[in-house]
Amino acid sequence: MLPLRTWGNGMAEQLTDLKVKNLRPGASRREIPDGRIGGLYFILQPSGARSWAVRYRTRGKPAKLTIGAYPAIDLATARRLAQKALGEVAEGQDPAANKQAAKAAAREAKRAQNDLVERVVEQFIERHAKPETRDWRETERMLKNKVVKAWRGRRLSQIGRADVHALLDNIIDSGAPVAANRTFAQLRKMCGWALERGIIDRSPCEGLKAPTSETKRDRVLSDDEIRLAWNAFGKIGWPFGPMAKMLLLTGARRNEVAEMRWREVDLDKHSWTLPETRSKNKRPHEVPLSDAVIDVLKSVPRIGDAREDFVFSTTGRTPISGFSRAKTTIDSAIVELMRKAAIECGSDPEAVKSLERWTIHDLRRTVATNLQRLGIKLEVTEAVLNHISGSRAGIVGIYQRHEYADEKRAALDAWSRKLDQIVTGKLADNVVDLAKARG
Repeated sequence: MLPLRTWGNGMAEQLTDLKVKNLRPGASRREIPDGRIGGLYFILQPSGARSWAVRYRTRGKPAKLTIGAYPAIDLATARRLAQKALGEVAEGQDPAANKQAAKAAAREAKRAQNDLVERVVEQFIERHAKPETRDWRETERMLKNKVVKAWRGRRLSQIGRADVHALLDNIIDSGAPVAANRTFAQLRKMCGWALERGIIDRSPCEGLKAPTSETKRDRVLSDDEIRLAWNAFGKIGWPFGPMAKMLLLTGARRNEVAEMRWREVDLDKHSWTLPETRSKNKRPHEVPLSDAVIDVLKSVPRIGDAREDFVFSTTGRTPISGFSRAKTTIDSAIVELMRKAAIECGSDPEAVKSLERWTIHDLRRTVATNLQRLGIKLEVTEAVLNHISGSRAGIVGIYQRHEYADEKRAALDAWSRKLDQIVTGKLADNVVDLAKARG
């Protein structure tokens, strides 16, 4: 190790690039002063780590500014930065405090971008909703339409409980209390995710409850309402009309049908196999397709990208969405049909009122109820709906692996004939084989 020499006047010898390069670590930490720039030190650690620092006094107290590591910062650069720092000291500033403040400002600026509401929603959808949930598109639609629309440009860390209450109150005041509950559920989940990842330090949803109480729905469409709905589906046409007919014919879940792929369908075998990745209970589910369903599928145009091969798509790349607007269109079509019928009967069309509120999910409940009306056994109905609760849950579900393939086909064929009778008003030509449907 080169010895540290001083000039005859007692000042430290000026460092050179060669001297700095040849310095070797010892048993203890060393600070080697530069005789040219007073206050500049070369720091040599026992581990061999090397760096530059400036020592100075501010407000009567000693202070140190770490300039950076060597050799990333060479001697010339260290001297230049040291002179700049000492100039700040001469002006009454504290360069070390300035450096910390700049770092804090940079971190805050970065965090300000990371926790923008729209940015958090985007990250939550990509990193959580898509890989972890089947209905991520509905989550995305809800968060973007309700949350981002209201809070765009704001930081999630600066959103408080009052903001959440105001958001949900506006949704309720628009006449959508259930949507307020759904929005709150997704917002709370997203905030929990952001808290876990350190994007925010607290959740604005902490301690809050769902904004409205809900009663369990038991809405089932009557035969007259089924007929009106079916005719409305035909009236609105592609793409939501055929999709809604599929829902009413199969009892499948909305997203299962909306995200249906052609590769899942075998028209020759009258079968649709829902893969476990799209099934709510994470099990493959085979849906027998009646002749009526096959007719619907044959009427559907094939659009766009064969790699995605969505049955119901307007782009070819993504499945259809916008179900709230579609439901509004269906409701309007139903009112038009009712007014037309009123005119034909000589009644006042303006006196026609819309049907009692119903949802797309009520079609699934309507199918289940009508299967029971047809005398289909409960376990077969649950198999059709791909339920694992009720008679197929618990210990029974573990040991009872019968898939009811034949019974499901008989049940859905029976429902298809019954639906045709409801829509046309004509009795079915063939008799429902209840013995086969019951298994």
